Amino acid sequence: MPELPEVETIVRGLRKAVVGAQVEKLQVIDPHISLPEKEIIGKRIAAVERRGKYIILRLEPHGSLIFHLRMSGRLLRVCPPGEGKYSRLVLHLDTGVLRFINPRRLGTVEFSDNGFPHKLGLEPLGSAFTVRRLRGIVRHSRSPIKLVLMNQHKIAGLGNIYSAEALWRARIDPRRPANSLTAPETRALHTGIVEVLKDAINHMGTTFSDYRTADGDKGGFQEFLAVYGKTGEPCPRCGTEIERIKQGGRSTYLCPKCQI
Repeated sequence: MPELPEVETIVRGLRKAVVGAQVEKLQVIDPHISLPEKEIIGKRIAAVERRGKYIILRLEPHGSLIFHLRMSGRLLRVCPPGEGKYSRLVLHLDTGVLRFINPRRLGTVEFSDNGFPHKLGLEPLGSAFTVRRLRGIVRHSRSPIKLVLMNQHKIAGLGNIYSAEALWRARIDPRRPANSLTAPETRALHTGIVEVLKDAINHMGTTFSDYRTADGDKGGFQEFLAVYGKTGEPCPRCGTEIERIKQGGRSTYLCPKCQI
């Protein structure tokens, strides 16, 4: 599933291309998608924003289209050959076409006339995400720290990939109870989260299979991952073989020597 860096990359690509564009036609292909056409057609896209893993197209003078890509969704301004058959929604703009590609039909799109309707936690790249706020999040939970990081009601946008990478950078075992972290460990984790997200954005996100930028390109951060998907490979820091375990039904990767 695309996480914060992938969604942010898409948002930045769309922002350059569609802000100010007018919606001339709304082509709904998937019968499970229900949108009020009269509230969308004829309006201009005033802004493209991200909240957690959501993409928000703010319309002028009011209303928003809110996309969640989930496992295989893509929001493409440029559609690679063969992808068009998975189009579930097409926005025909006066500057071009924007396609919601959704092969597994797990992604969602909704219209909201009352702002952003979902309750999410702190934005980890926002000014409110301080070491003190992170300390407040972890100190009251006995759950494994990786599961706390992935809880969207606590921190918005972190998923399996970047939680694992941030914990590796901070040298923290993902199985540790969150409230066992010391003040220095919490500070190191805060740094790890912020830095890995910024690094991933700089490389346009991580592509293993489905994720593409708004222009249909692959991300490049998969070349810089330290532990995620690296079972049996040497830790970049100490050379110990990376291990794969299960947490909450998901794979977790860690260095058994570096992360304590």
